[in-house]
Amino acid sequence: EVQLEESGGGAVQTGGSLTLSCRFSGFTFEGQLEIGWYHQAAGGDCKPISTVAGAGYTWHDGAVKGRFTASRDKAKKTAYLQMNNLKPEDTGLYYCGLRRGTRRFCGDNVEYNGQGTQVTVSS
Repeated sequence: EVQLEESGGGAVQTGGSLTLSCRFSGFTFEGQLEIGWYHQAAGGDCKPISTVAGAGYTWHDGAVKGRFTASRDKAKKTAYLQMNNLKPEDTGLYYCGLRRGTRRFCGDNVEYNGQGTQVTVSS
C-alpha cells in the first residue's frame, strides 16, 4: 500500500525558514520516478512548486526557485522541501505526492498524495 505523509509545517515570520518532510512507503523511489510538492494557497489554486526524482534531479517553480530546495533521502524513505526566505504568499497547505498515473491533483498527475501540512507566514 502506497502512503505519503507530510510533516514540518508551522508558523513563521517573513524571512523565516521551515523544512517539510514527506515520509513515503509502498514503492521503490528510484530513477525517473518523482515526488512532487504542491502548494494550496488559502482560497486559491493548488499548483506544483517542486519535484525531486529518485535519481536526485529536481525542478522548482519560478516563484520558489532560489528559496526552496527539494531533496530526498532514500535510506530514510523521506523527501524534503527546505523553504528559506518565506513570504506571506507562501502561506497555505503543502502536499507531497507520487507523480505517476493519470489521476489529476493540483494540476498534475498524482497517483497518491498525503493529507498536507499547514504553513503560515506572517508579515
